[in-house]
Amino acid sequence: MRLVDSPEEATWRTTVRDFIVNEIPASMRGGAEEDAETAQRGPELRGRERPQAQAGGAGFQLAGGAMGELRKKMVANGWIAPSWPKKYGGADLTVMQQFILSEEFAEARAPRFGVPLVGPTLVIHGSEEQKEEFLPPILRGENRWCQGFSEPGSGSDLASLQTRAVRDGDDYVLNGQKIWTTGAHRANMMFMIARTNPDAPKHRGITYFILDMKTPGITVSPLVNAAGRAEFNEVFFDDVRVPAKNVVGEENRGWYVATTTLDFERSGIGNAVGTKQNVESLINWAKANANIQSGQSALKVNPAVRLELTDRLVEANVAKMLSYRVVDLQNRGRVPNYEASMCKMYSSELNQRIARTGIKMIGLYGVLWGADTAQAPNHSEYSFRYVRSLSATIAGGTSEIQRNIIAERGMGLPRG
Repeated sequence: MRLVDSPEEATWRTTVRDFIVNEIPASMRGGAEEDAETAQRGPELRGRERPQAQAGGAGFQLAGGAMGELRKKMVANGWIAPSWPKKYGGADLTVMQQFILSEEFAEARAPRFGVPLVGPTLVIHGSEEQKEEFLPPILRGENRWCQGFSEPGSGSDLASLQTRAVRDGDDYVLNGQKIWTTGAHRANMMFMIARTNPDAPKHRGITYFILDMKTPGITVSPLVNAAGRAEFNEVFFDDVRVPAKNVVGEENRGWYVATTTLDFERSGIGNAVGTKQNVESLINWAKANANIQSGQSALKVNPAVRLELTDRLVEANVAKMLSYRVVDLQNRGRVPNYEASMCKMYSSELNQRIARTGIKMIGLYGVLWGADTAQAPNHSEYSFRYVRSLSATIAGGTSEIQRNIIAERGMGLPRG
């Protein structure tokens, strides 16, 4: 694995850094994230009232102001969709150029725009009519997408999904339910899969659809997580009519289109950089005022804190190396398989360890909750991260599933 930039890559890295310094105001380089296909987090719930179910998605707003101006600059460079061909508004960047672009934006904590899921899937599998209709609005940020894959009984075993789509003339009629649909309450578009042939083996008979969330018959019911956020949703389909022209790829071959979508979640360099930054922020906080009672630096008076933070920092660098390994495989034309599972599993479990370290550092003050609580360190940031991290080893593929993949495909062990 090569860890040093080639001369061309070094030049490209300089180009990206110059753009960040010259085109992005310093006030915007603080961690804000805008992703055209990953719905934004819901606002923190101040009370205990459960959000009400609503018809379709709601609340989507096109980014304006400084964020909107930055997006226009990114579109002009083709950097919103760096992997897309230029004729579709992308930049046709190499794997390494895409990686460097993501890494530098993450290192600078600059706003990250992107189209990592449905856009690239449409470039590969979509018809020319679908590309003309859906790709330009994706680049301009005019649509916010959510992903309708998981169901109450179909998470890790996604191919067992039961939502039905029955052909009726020029439409398909959808009935069923999706769950854990991130940002569906804010999205106005969905890419989803449904069963169109119930008699076929479970990996067959599935079709991939594009769906307007304002279509009659769609109900979105927010789910409040342990951290008090309404990020996930249940989505119900009651005789929802979807035009047949919105089928991506072939009928009954949607599983293979869906795996293309999932393949775009690979190196995770942005997450790896963010993980290291979280550890660094813990170190800085420990240097300044971790021991609330004495006012002295915990790093100065508590060797155990120093050792634990050192462990976390070493682990964060390991996570970064795992990301480098994945992108190196991609750069050599190979498809990461168990390597991507290693990256995902290690990073999600590391984020839980970092959160536990933060809570241990602040002790009993960690039970305080709420940004308005004066005694809460960093406005309850570490308390929130701890509770939020509980789902890290479930979302995106459980650690158990990742270990199975690593064992079977990486180590050649028999199926259990």
